[in-house]
Amino acid sequence: MRALLSVSDKEGIVEFAKGLKELGFEIISTGGTYRKLKEAGIDVIEIDKVTKFPECFEGRVKTLNPYIHGGILYKRDNKKHQEEAKELQISGIDLVCVNLYPFKETTQRTDDFDEIIENIDIGGPTMVRSAAKNFQDVLIVTDKNDYSKVLDAIKNKKDNFEFRRDLMIKAFEHTASYDSMIANYMNKRFNGGFGEKQFIVGKKVFNTRYGENPHQRGALYEFDDYFSKNLKAIKGEASFNNLTDINSAVKIASSFGDENAVCIVKHGNPCGFAIRDNLIKAYEEALKADPVSAFGGVVAINAEVDLELAKKLNEIFLEVIVAPNFSNEAIEELSKKKRLKLFKLGDKRLKVANDESDFKHIDGGFVYQDSDRVKDSEVKEAKLVTKKKASESQLKDLEIAYKIAALTKSNCVVYVKDSALVAIGMGMTSRVDAAKCAIKKAKEVGVDIKGSSLASEAFFPFRDSVDEAAKAGVVAIIEPGGSIRDDEVIEAANEHNIAMYFTGVRHFLH
Repeated sequence: MRALLSVSDKEGIVEFAKGLKELGFEIISTGGTYRKLKEAGIDVIEIDKVTKFPECFEGRVKTLNPYIHGGILYKRDNKKHQEEAKELQISGIDLVCVNLYPFKETTQRTDDFDEIIENIDIGGPTMVRSAAKNFQDVLIVTDKNDYSKVLDAIKNKKDNFEFRRDLMIKAFEHTASYDSMIANYMNKRFNGGFGEKQFIVGKKVFNTRYGENPHQRGALYEFDDYFSKNLKAIKGEASFNNLTDINSAVKIASSFGDENAVCIVKHGNPCGFAIRDNLIKAYEEALKADPVSAFGGVVAINAEVDLELAKKLNEIFLEVIVAPNFSNEAIEELSKKKRLKLFKLGDKRLKVANDESDFKHIDGGFVYQDSDRVKDSEVKEAKLVTKKKASESQLKDLEIAYKIAALTKSNCVVYVKDSALVAIGMGMTSRVDAAKCAIKKAKEVGVDIKGSSLASEAFFPFRDSVDEAAKAGVVAIIEPGGSIRDDEVIEAANEHNIAMYFTGVRHFLH
């Protein structure tokens, strides 16, 4: 039996090679892998002894050879193939272990295009595909985490069809992901990221029990190991809907740097938010905006949850709490609620991935775009368009309202007072209806929004939203501006003595 080992990531390769030798394999290797194994005292054959041809063109050509690919690809149970291999003096290669040149790492390290080009692997993917195609005769290993599993399967004769098939699927996933990464990089570099093809590749983290509904299947996939490195289940199993709600809550709660922010989300929409020096106070203030909707909701807390806060959180039924950390005492307290799920995300503060791109499935395909983010400068540099200016505390409220609005389904309006959400209307077909709905909800739960600041993620098409805001006692408004009736809107704000700012940036979320 012969094994060909040629890896860029050499972690674990020496131990794997030793294991193969113990199982009776003859080992063939290339370049750096050959040297690594040789230095470890392993009896290994250099590739050119098999190919009968030296590596050439600075290593660009070394495994692209009939003695290699013939040895991988010929069918062992095909008599004609056997005779042809014998006639051509091609010996079989029964295991191929390959991982590919570090293309992504190179692009992160340098912008030198020549160096980037040199880190596009050619022989590696070709060997992987050859071995995967002939998987019934050749074991293809592309994941260092599979080394011990492969050794065990060979030793105990468990390398059956299903085992080999699973390695084959992983191999094709490996090369497909690699080629997609290269194509996306080239399109980003030369076509602004919008080439003729767009590849979206994620790695499965886990299956969810089901999708949005029990009759749908679901799973979580990740980019760049984000969830594997950052999300930890402390208690309970995340459902499909939990994950989408966690995403909404964490994005809002983490939007304010190191501030102690608490965000409550229900069905993807924020129903509570506050920033305070004290986390318990922040949670209490967040809860006031809509305690009915908060029941069974998802709470994102941008700091460690301690015992005192845990006791407060346990006063109502919550579905999920996500925070950068939980004290042991807090976990013990929160574990008293059987249905409550706890997730750790980040370290000292909640961590978001800040993906550069965004996409949405539509029937027949998907739409793809740059990710939308609110820059801090949008509020700080917003243009005052009225006679009245906002105070420092009102400007802070405008910033909070504006960021929440950008992360809430359109049409939406957000009312914030003393760094806490006091009313919100979202997902409405009319902006004035969103304003009215928010005010009505605030009255129902007994929240006073007089003196609040209001944000809209898009411009007011008419002055009616400003008139409604004035009736509710709003003192400052921030919106993008850009309506053909901006003058009427500004005039309304001046009439009501409301400070108004235009950012010039719209943040629709559909």
